[in-house]
Amino acid sequence: MGQKPITFMCQVLALCQYPDLLSSPSFPEDAKKRAMRILQACGGHSSGSYSASAGIQTIRENVARYIEHRDRGIASDPENIFLSTGASSAIMAVLNLLVSGKGKNRTGVMIPIPQYPLYSATLAEFDAVQINYCLNEEHQWGLDVAELQRALGQAKAHCQPRVLCVINPGNPTGQVLSRENIEAVIRFAYEEHLFLMADEEKKAVLARLAEKAQLMKILNKQPGIQCNPVQGAMYSFPHIQLPPKALQRAKELGQPADMFFCKQLLEETGICVVPGSGFGQKEGTYHFR
Repeated sequence: MGQKPITFMCQVLALCQYPDLLSSPSFPEDAKKRAMRILQACGGHSSGSYSASAGIQTIRENVARYIEHRDRGIASDPENIFLSTGASSAIMAVLNLLVSGKGKNRTGVMIPIPQYPLYSATLAEFDAVQINYCLNEEHQWGLDVAELQRALGQAKAHCQPRVLCVINPGNPTGQVLSRENIEAVIRFAYEEHLFLMADEEKKAVLARLAEKAQLMKILNKQPGIQCNPVQGAMYSFPHIQLPPKALQRAKELGQPADMFFCKQLLEETGICVVPGSGFGQKEGTYHFR
């Protein structure tokens, strides 16, 4: 996607993994200083040692200082920082803490539709209840608080809703929530006593992705394809209109119609896309990512 590798991080990682490189003139002094500070905080001064489950203390302190700087002086406690090996492992760890109960007392987790399949797969693994709230395709995949209320109200009859997941920018839809929208979601979670999980990218990365997203305008020039503007992601979720014969053929093959479309596209053009049915979509509509 044209994103530049973060050279400093790669240099520090290399130095931590192979400390003999600390004497090499090929590495800048700031990277060496950072690596030495990290190694001094590790047991046995080795990155191969076991660390606290929440992460190495000095790194958590660095994160807390960054948050204070980002939030213009609002205090951040390193003891409230928990590091993970990526978004997926963090999501699974938090959901594992929050999921409990049986029958109508099972934990319900609200997730957007379309959604990143990690959430539905994790909820199935933990035997939690998936509560779908639909993003509004007619309003650029917007998140509507009224839809959250509808989904929550219906779910209370068969589970105990405890968690609200928000993906921003959307995956697979690529929309970015407005500040007003974010504030409304936070108020909703607070009023309904829901744990809010926000799966969110950095501002600078979003800006670069937004520029690339303009390339997706070409999709709307194709017959039978309609795509909302992509505001800040490396993917889009176009809506496709399939002719009756294609729908019939997909039915004969026992395939979702958008799966049939994606396979035909791959075979005839070499272009590989993912069918929308894998992410969840409104009944009777077809998409691809």
